[in-house]
Amino acid sequence: MTDLQIIERLIARDEVVTQQFFYKDCRPLFRSVIYNVFQNKVEYDELINELYLYLMENDAYRLKQFEGRSSLFQWIKVVAIQYFIEKRDQVIEKESENHLLDQLAFTETIEVEPVLAAKMDVERLFRLMPNKRYVYVIQRLVLDDANPNVVAEEMDVTIDNLYNIKKRAMAAITAVALNEMKAYEHSTR
Repeated sequence: MTDLQIIERLIARDEVVTQQFFYKDCRPLFRSVIYNVFQNKVEYDELINELYLYLMENDAYRLKQFEGRSSLFQWIKVVAIQYFIEKRDQVIEKESENHLLDQLAFTETIEVEPVLAAKMDVERLFRLMPNKRYVYVIQRLVLDDANPNVVAEEMDVTIDNLYNIKKRAMAAITAVALNEMKAYEHSTR
């Protein structure tokens, strides 16, 4: 079934497609949202119910906005992350003494959707990398675009050694990303 066909079936309230999509196909994505946005403080069913109601409001207006310019998975990821960041205080149980907004490392409350999605993906990959030195090198050289001489000095290594570390770090993050992709593909079968 194509992405546009799935959207049509969701709009038509097809129970089988809806269950498959929200509880199987997108389960890893929504588990990631629960972890990254809510720090595991909400139940899966509660999250899905909230998102489903949001998507189906006004005769499924939001679902009808999907045009197929990206994959349905990427689109739903961006929509879900944006929606739940805006609504996180309403979704988390009222008894919670902790305010999630204070705990998260977001510097802005509203960001451009693709940028936010990419940041969350990179942060997740970094958490999965066992060698934090590799994470530091990628962060400084690739994301921060820091001067290699400065980073070599910060790490107390030669510039040649820094480039060797960077090469191994890029190989490590690639392996982590490929493993995550394989795990996702396996979970959607």
